[in-house]
Amino acid sequence: MNSLWDFLVWLFWIYIAIACIWIFITIFIDIFRDKSLNGWAKALWVIFLVILPFLAALVYLIARGNSMAERRAGDMRQMQAANDEYIRSVAGSGGTSAASEIANAKQLLDSGAISQAEYDQLKAKALSS
Repeated sequence: MNSLWDFLVWLFWIYIAIACIWIFITIFIDIFRDKSLNGWAKALWVIFLVILPFLAALVYLIARGNSMAERRAGDMRQMQAANDEYIRSVAGSGGTSAASEIANAKQLLDSGAISQAEYDQLKAKALSS
């Protein structure tokens, strides 16, 4: 390397190469995750990407970029829903509050299913948690 400018030009081309590789990998992943494409269409896109990579990537992004973004957004919504469901299942006693537990215990006491001592025990347990 002769100068700082040579280094900066070299760094620029490395950045461009990494960006191109990232785009190609993203397109390959999207091709194989797309359920609307059949096997032949996937094979043709892959062949097109191997033979003329830059032109194929540009055509793919123009022709299918919107559906690519929609698939990604749908995947993100599914992951968020699964994460929310997991958090709800782990977060506590299934969403019941102390007040609802006490109300349920009071109904059992009023119906005669439990005694006053059992009601007091359930009430103390609900208030402690």
